Formats: sequence, structure tokens, C-alpha cells
Amino acid sequence: MSVKKDNVFNEKERVNMKDLGYIRTACAVPVIKVGDCAANADAVIALCAEAFEKQVGIVAFPELCVTGYTCGDLFFQRTLQKAAAAAVDKIRAWSEGRAMLIVVGAPVAVGSGLYNCAVAISDGEILGIVPKTYVPDNQEYYEKRWFRSAGQLRVSETSFFGEPAPMGTGLLFSHESWEEVVVGIEICEDLWAPVPPSSYQAAAGATIIVNPSASNEIIGKSEYRRDLVRQQSARLNAGYLYCSSGYGESTTDLVFGGDALICEKGTLLARSRRFQTESQLVVADMDVEAILHDRQLQTSFGDSVDILEGRVYEECFFTACDAQDCLRSVNPQPFVPADTARRNERCEEIFNIQTMALGSRVAHIGDPAMVVGISGGLDSTLALLVCVNVCDQFGIDRKRIHAVTMPGFGTTDRTYDNAVSLIRSLGATFHEISIREAATHHLEDIGHDLSVHDVTYENAQARERTQILMDLANRLNGLVIGTGDLSELALGWATYNGDHMSMYGVNGGIPKTLVRYLVRYVADENPDEAIRRILYDVLDTPVSPELLPPDASGKIAQKTEDLVGPYELHDFFMYHVLRNGYSPDKIYYLSRQAFEGAYDDATLYKWLRNFYWRFFTQQFKRSCLPDGPKVGTVSLSPRGDWRMPSDARVEEWMRVLDALRPDKA
Repeated sequence: MSVKKDNVFNEKERVNMKDLGYIRTACAVPVIKVGDCAANADAVIALCAEAFEKQVGIVAFPELCVTGYTCGDLFFQRTLQKAAAAAVDKIRAWSEGRAMLIVVGAPVAVGSGLYNCAVAISDGEILGIVPKTYVPDNQEYYEKRWFRSAGQLRVSETSFFGEPAPMGTGLLFSHESWEEVVVGIEICEDLWAPVPPSSYQAAAGATIIVNPSASNEIIGKSEYRRDLVRQQSARLNAGYLYCSSGYGESTTDLVFGGDALICEKGTLLARSRRFQTESQLVVADMDVEAILHDRQLQTSFGDSVDILEGRVYEECFFTACDAQDCLRSVNPQPFVPADTARRNERCEEIFNIQTMALGSRVAHIGDPAMVVGISGGLDSTLALLVCVNVCDQFGIDRKRIHAVTMPGFGTTDRTYDNAVSLIRSLGATFHEISIREAATHHLEDIGHDLSVHDVTYENAQARERTQILMDLANRLNGLVIGTGDLSELALGWATYNGDHMSMYGVNGGIPKTLVRYLVRYVADENPDEAIRRILYDVLDTPVSPELLPPDASGKIAQKTEDLVGPYELHDFFMYHVLRNGYSPDKIYYLSRQAFEGAYDDATLYKWLRNFYWRFFTQQFKRSCLPDGPKVGTVSLSPRGDWRMPSDARVEEWMRVLDALRPDKA
């Protein structure tokens, strides 16, 4: 099914994004005039107005943006200091009646010291002033000539136009009606220090970090800066707004590109275009729900609270509007990178993981034969390819692979021919063992009518095939290699003690949508034209267990996706259920955006409901899975990532889905 890879939320559909866990954030890079605070205040307000119009809840500006970062010794001029304070007050006055957290950079004089600060403003109030902790004084930076470190501050508040304002590094800014949205602030060099202040802020509860910065451009720095911001957001399991100075700063010695980045948990959501001569506003919706999910999941994050010993944070509250639509793109294939180069790199890595895992298990057992059932379908093809790669990597004769085709009542000529041709072309030992007669006798023995093609008819064949593989492995001193994939495990689409069981499952960590790309990757890389031709035909074959007789034309009659639903939908559901812990209503909403034009609401709802029902009722199969390698962040191993009682009830999730029925008026 073809869908738009970078679909975004439909603007006509008005939904409160807070209910779905999103808050809109922005980085604003104004064109400034060095030393002209009044003009800079106007530039900041213009971007604030644009952000507010776009329903932004948190907007970050660059370091010292009300004066310009490159003022030099002018920072000591009382005229500039007063003008900077007046500019901040002008921004504060503009913000009255507007629910939005604004973070601007300004010099703030306190007593005998001058501090490089971030000022947090919301709804007509200065909520707090955070001074820079790490003040650089090396290479092109001379900040200690003008500014003191936050460590030298001896007050906890200062007077700003007659009003007291909290000041210090121990401030966190909390959303007035959304307790999970907590903002911490660090400034430029703070992030580049060995232990950034944001580390402590996140441990204290900050879910979003704002960094007003003035990072100049030199060769290679932009990539390093991107990785630094991205990795810090990953370490903290947080959102990160990094906004650097741009056009208008002095070019006497340095050039500032206006680099603004919005990251979330290690993923770059949005980035400005550097070296622009006009102001920029970069907007992205932060998924606070996903941030909290990962923090709850990561036990070491909870342990990090120990670093807060002796540190106390004061909570300041801000108001922010809730966006009614979402700008965030929704990838319909979250397991599959859209970029071809990245996808190939991912496939190579996964194939190597599978190879090393199976190779290590084979070596540990004592070089047993590898026994694998080959149906001519995607999963068994991938398993066979992994076995071949193990032989090549570990110096094992490919004849040690015993590949078995087991024609049954539903086997078609196409899949049979592909299975046989592939086994022979790859140089594995070929076995053909028909299950028709054995399955017929077995069904007759238990009194089952052969004309009744029900679950007994199907599962008897699947178990007969597994019995053959297990017994053959015993005779050959071999290891049965499982072929089932992650998507089938999530849906329970396997016969208990049939294809559900093996001695080592190499595909158990790979979703069906990715299996397809893995097989294609191996096909594309294979120099043998005959093998490539077989693999491409396997890719074009409908997914089927082939347990029911073919149709009148001899083609596959039993298509899995007609029965359980499209795998591209189930992989989408599975990713967001397991990776992000999303609720059914959020997943349904996201699926409507991701698959707009491909599936209607009723179809999406039907298969989402089916996914939850199958996922809960089939846990008993996952509770006794064979060993197999973890490949990605989503795994269903009962010994590792997913532990769930087999008799857990699905009713709470179904009640949420009941309220979403498309046919409800």
C-alpha cells in the first residue's frame, strides 16, 4: 500500500494536542542590530507574535539577543545595560495576556557583577532569571572579561523595574496546568561542559531544556554541535531547544550562522537553515508523553536523582496555550528508514546481528547442523539467508544447512519452486518431506473430517512440520532454526507448539515490514543473477501460511493480511504500543494521519481493535518463546523487554476504543 512518507496532521482536524501529549515549541532567530536594544526588542516581539499565532507554548531566543552577543566592552556601559533592561521589560509588557513561555538572552547587572542571563517571561511576568554557569575564556571567547559565573552569584532574587524576580541556576519553570511540562535552562557553553547543568535539571524533573546560545561557525562545528544537542537530549530523555545567534552579530572576528535545533530523545525534529539574512522561526511539537514513557522505562534515570544531593530547585509557573492541530510528521513505517542509504546500513547491521547471534549459538553447542523449514515465503527465506551467512562467516560448509521443504494441502507451485530453487542455488542440503499423508492420517486418527478446513485442519499441518524438523534435527545432531518474526509474535499469528517453537529464533526481533527490506537488501547485494531472481519473486509473493488448498487456478487462496490485517498497520500499532506506550486514542489519531488516503477510518479502527485483542489474548505464546537475538528497541522476549501476564485483561483498552468508533454520531 502506497502512503505519503512524511504526512502531517490535517489542519482541518482540530484536536487539543495536550490531550495527545504534545506541546508546541519553537526556536526563534531574530536579525539583530548590535547595541540597539530597542530595535532588537521589536525583532524579538515580532517573532513572539508569529509564534503565538502558531500556538507555540515555549519559544527560545539566542544568547544575549537583546543587545547582541558581540558587544564586547560595551557591556560595561550603563547606557547599554539600562537599554537591555528596558528591552526585556518591553517584551514582558507585550506578553501580558498571552499564554506562552518566552526565553530571551540579556546581560543582567546585580550588585558589582554582570551576568550573562536567560530571562524567562510569561503572561506579563518575569518568572525568573538564569545566569550562565560556565563562562568561556579561551580561543575566540573572552566572556570572563565581562561576565561572572553563576557560581559567584550571592543572591537568590533581584529587582527588575521595582518587581522582585527569582535569580539563579536552581530554577525550573513548570506549566501551570500540565505538571509533566517542566523547563530547565542552561546557556551555550553550559552544554559543552563535562557535566552540563541540564543533567541536574533533568534529574530534578525538567522534561524540556532550553539553551540560548551564541555558537559561532567554523569548519566542522555545525555537525559537532548537532550531535552534542542530539546526544544530550538522548542522555536526558528530554526535549531540547537550542537557539544560536545569527545574522546581525558583528563579523569583526567571527561569523554566526543562526543554528537552531529542536531535538527529542536523540532525534532531531527540526533545524533552521544557517546563514540566512532574515529572521527565522523553527517550530516542532514535543511529545512529552513519549519522554515520560522512556524515563519511566529507564531505571538508571531514576537512580540519577542521587546527583541532586544538596541541590534545591525553585519552581516557577508559566502559562502556555494548547495547540489545536499538530505540525509533527507521522511516519507510516516507523521501523524502516525512509532514506535508502540509511535503510541499507540498517539492514546490513541487522543481518550482521542475526549472523553473529546464530553463529555464536552454533559454536557454543558444538557446530551442530542447522535445520530450517523453507516454505518459499519471506520469513523462512530470511532465516535461510542468515544460515548461509553464518556458514560463510564462520568457515562452515553450507552442506551443514539442512533445508527442508514440506509440501502440504495448501502448497502452491510458485512457493514450492522458489523454495527448491533457492535451497539448491545456495548450496544447502536439500530435503523434501511431504506432510500430506502424515497430516491426513493424523486428522483421521483424531476423528476430524478432512473436508472441514478449520483451525484443527490448519494447525495439524503446522505441528506436523515442526515435528519433522525437530525429529530430523535429533537425527542429524542439529539445531532447528525458527523463522517467525516480531509482527507474528505480537499478533500471536503462529501455531502453538507448531511454527511457534524452534531451538533458536533468528527473526524474532524483526517486524514484518523490515523483513521485506532485509530480503531485498540481500537480493540487491547478491552477485548471482539466478538467486536474485528467486529472491525478487519471493518478495512479490503474497504472505500466507499455505494451510488451505489453493484456488481453482492453483494460486494462494489463504492470504494472511486478509485475515489479520495489513502488516504495515500492525507494525505501526506495535511500534507505538511497545516503544512509546501510547494509548489507543493517540495511536488511532496518529494512524489516521500516517495512512490518510490509503485506509479509511473504519478500516484503521477495525484493525487497531483487532491488534489489541490479539496482542492481549496471545501473550501465552510469547511467554514461552525460544531464544533469539534482540535487534531493535522493540522486542517481545519474555526474558528481556516484555513481561506481561498471559491472562491480562484487554477491557480497559477496549473501553478507550469504544469511545472512538467511527460510526458513532
